[in-house]
Amino acid sequence: MTKINKTNAARLLDKAKIAYELVPYAVDEEHLAATHVAEKLGEDIAQVFKTLVLRGDKNGFFVCVVPGDAEVDLKLAAKASGNKNAEMIHMKELLPTTGYIRGGCSPIGMKKPFPTFIHVSCMDFPYIYVSAGMRGLQIKIAPADLVKYVGAEVIPLIHE
Repeated sequence: MTKINKTNAARLLDKAKIAYELVPYAVDEEHLAATHVAEKLGEDIAQVFKTLVLRGDKNGFFVCVVPGDAEVDLKLAAKASGNKNAEMIHMKELLPTTGYIRGGCSPIGMKKPFPTFIHVSCMDFPYIYVSAGMRGLQIKIAPADLVKYVGAEVIPLIHE
């Protein structure tokens, strides 16, 4: 068994005494999509969530955490965050804004705390997966623990 190096996100959860599991997977640089991650983990894509960073026209940056095969509804996200409009940030802005790279962006431990919204379906599961803050490593966590830790609002973010 290879030792898994803890990420900043994992250390923050340890400090907060929140139960989680670090789950490594083989990274394919050509396929960074959450659907590929779910396949590698052998998990239902509905339980593998991706972390998206958006910019609102009034309130600046905010975070949406949605099922891996879903597209965030920009109108729902904008409304939830108190904005009229919202758009995904450009990939080149991700690292300087959050401290994370594409395929390794965690809702836990960003450079600054941003308003965070998690799609309501997360509560349908005993656990979900989110990035641990690097490619090739996921955090398996109870949704309620994640919601509480990041101070997220649980709302509909996708059109079902």
